[in-house]
Amino acid sequence: MKQSLVIQPYSKEYQEQVVELISTIQQKEFQIPITVDEQPDLFSIEEFYQTGNGNFWLAIYGERVVGTICLLDIGSSELALRKMFVDKDYRGAPLHIASCLLHEAIRWAMENGVHAIYLGTTPQFVAAHRFYEKNNFVRVESRDLPNNFPVLAVDKRFYMLDTCS
Repeated sequence: MKQSLVIQPYSKEYQEQVVELISTIQQKEFQIPITVDEQPDLFSIEEFYQTGNGNFWLAIYGERVVGTICLLDIGSSELALRKMFVDKDYRGAPLHIASCLLHEAIRWAMENGVHAIYLGTTPQFVAAHRFYEKNNFVRVESRDLPNNFPVLAVDKRFYMLDTCS
């Protein structure tokens, strides 16, 4: 039986896989000094992300979580894009998981009347910078972020997508 990619909202049965995917990419692949204990949101995804205009999606290939993305409702019809991760063995062609996840999140935002999506990222994620820019995100300075945007300690580069244009 051929495996296929499914993009679906988060459900608790996948929590362990989500934590493993995200922490492995952060710590082992990019050597970002952040622990799962410093990310309590990973243990309360429904309460933290799946409220208001927010949501959290999984890319599942076969029975395995290979990607994540979420939108955090920060009020004023604005969202923060968080937890965008794709397993290195599943990046790029032929599945284009990152694009599938991002397009689902943008579609969701537009359907829910969101005006803008903001994100913060680390300097190490150079490929991610190119990816966001290719998908119409514009680099902004930290002073241009909404007051309610949750800046993480590792965030040094910021982007914004105007969903109304």
